[in-house]
Amino acid sequence: MSKINIPTPLRQYVGKQSTVEVSGATIGEAMAALVTQHPDLRKHLYTDEGKLRAFVNVYLNDEDIRYLQKEATALKDGDNISIVPSIAGGALE
Repeated sequence: MSKINIPTPLRQYVGKQSTVEVSGATIGEAMAALVTQHPDLRKHLYTDEGKLRAFVNVYLNDEDIRYLQKEATALKDGDNISIVPSIAGGALE
């Protein structure tokens, strides 16, 4: 089992939990298990074509999966997965 850390804005779709335990051999399988358990989350994480949205970053034990094997990245028992939405904005001084 792996733990997926849920960011605060998405917790309303997972029963207000900060983490959700899922099983899966890869990041893709774990994320699929997450949206199977919590279907309302799917539209916030995935496009209609089933791709992770551009503003959704996924980390495995603090490593960005884009620099690993993306959704094919293998998992070990006890791994921590973090969903980190991109934040844009700011002000020039």
